Amino acid sequence: MQKAQVLLSGCARTWKSVRMASSGATLRNTLANKVAIVTASTDGIGLAIARRLAQDGAHVVISSRKQQNVDRTVAALKQEGLSVSGTVCHVGKAEDRKRLVATFWKDAAQEEQAKQVMRVKRLGNPEECGGIVSFLCSEDASYINGETVVVGGGSPSRL
Repeated sequence: MQKAQVLLSGCARTWKSVRMASSGATLRNTLANKVAIVTASTDGIGLAIARRLAQDGAHVVISSRKQQNVDRTVAALKQEGLSVSGTVCHVGKAEDRKRLVATFWKDAAQEEQAKQVMRVKRLGNPEECGGIVSFLCSEDASYINGETVVVGGGSPSRL
């Protein structure tokens, strides 16, 4: 009985540390002495990933196709005490990105329909992608290769 309690106690501690690490509650500098380049990182998922990687100790190079976006984001992240720099970089065609963004659930009816199709109660937030990206960049994931990790809130997915 005592062995079972010790085992369960250890599992509970491990689960708590995994939860805390994935939520950013504990910053362990798992990416210290690493450089991360994150494209399209001045807004949305890209920004959330860049912020999380910097919070976990990496120096992050952010990018955008507009200098004003780069300057604004670098200043904001530096105010948070994070190690960042930035550069202007075009990634793909601007008109294609604008068209894509114009469809990311601005209409409440579209959002409800998407939630029903995906069988989820809510759509995800950009910050919910940062934790898994940071983990995959860390030494904690050094033995992982060739895997697909879906950040989908439990929605059915097939790749």
